[in-house]
Amino acid sequence: MSATTLPAAPPRGPSFAERATGFLRACFAGPVNSAITLACLGVLWLAVPPFWTWAVTNATLYGTAQDCRAAGGACWAFVREKFWFSIFGLYPFEERWRPATMIVILVAMVVLSTIRRFWGRWLLLGWAVAAPTMWILMQGGVFGLSFVQTRQWGGLTITGIIAVYGLALGYPLAILLALGRRSELTLVRWFCTAIIECVRGVPLISLLFMAAIMLPLFMPQGVTIDRLARVLVAYTLFTAAYMAEVVRGGLQAMPRGQYEAADAIGLSYWKKMRLVILPQALTITIPAQVNTFIGLFKDTTLVVVIGVFDFFTTLRAALGDPNWLGFPTEAYLFAAGVYFLLCFAMSRYSMSLERSLKPGGR
Repeated sequence: MSATTLPAAPPRGPSFAERATGFLRACFAGPVNSAITLACLGVLWLAVPPFWTWAVTNATLYGTAQDCRAAGGACWAFVREKFWFSIFGLYPFEERWRPATMIVILVAMVVLSTIRRFWGRWLLLGWAVAAPTMWILMQGGVFGLSFVQTRQWGGLTITGIIAVYGLALGYPLAILLALGRRSELTLVRWFCTAIIECVRGVPLISLLFMAAIMLPLFMPQGVTIDRLARVLVAYTLFTAAYMAEVVRGGLQAMPRGQYEAADAIGLSYWKKMRLVILPQALTITIPAQVNTFIGLFKDTTLVVVIGVFDFFTTLRAALGDPNWLGFPTEAYLFAAGVYFLLCFAMSRYSMSLERSLKPGGR
């Protein structure tokens, strides 16, 4: 009777001590690496203690501007005082529950969209219901809600609206443009190529100017389009043009055999793209897509040139308060921290998604 063969134990990863030892060996591997490591340690030794004293030890969390100046450290009380202004902007104070509710819905939908088991038609239906609901909450004018003009929207709320709506609407348009640019129909290929090249050939700020200033001149007398809606259209087109080239790169990277295999089993063009080509092409371009997303997210700060107060602009406007003059460093550090956290979250999610979509991933 043969002995039962036990399954092999999974390989054990390196311990923390082993990883730390390897890191130190890499830092001091040779005279050049050792000199660079010592120089970096010297810079940290000179920079970190004064910054810690300013940002933590002598910092003021509560109080007035006079208290901050007396303490001599960072005035985080300024950030605390202007926090809600940086979130909601000039939105009426008594109606701030509406943008707060909108942010909760927006965050919930974004979180659900990052979970793979929710991907499907129900998620699309959820966005189809949530998108107009959030707009109605913000603008009002129906269901007993008071009307609030879009020029009063601002802060992190408007940044989230522009980024999420622009990226969500621009992504499917980018896929269509990428497919159109590789189409065998000459007219379709030229049309998509012209859109991509024309939009990518100009900076975003010029598109925003065109949408905010030039577009109303071509509208019929008495017909107006909301300024924020025009911004969303320009931002969506800009997003689609840049993402289209990323998607096209993934399509070109697909082996010819994948196309031939899909044709061999009799799939139509759209089924071939939806079931075989696009899932692989979009997977291999995840790093490039997220890199483009992060850049486009940071470009939302450009909407200030046409009078839309995004998160960064509201903080700059808060610096003009005569009661809180002289604390720009704290405002800019707070803004940098918020943008870093959001961009870092997108980067980490893309890495986990890339690992899960690899062959053999869960």
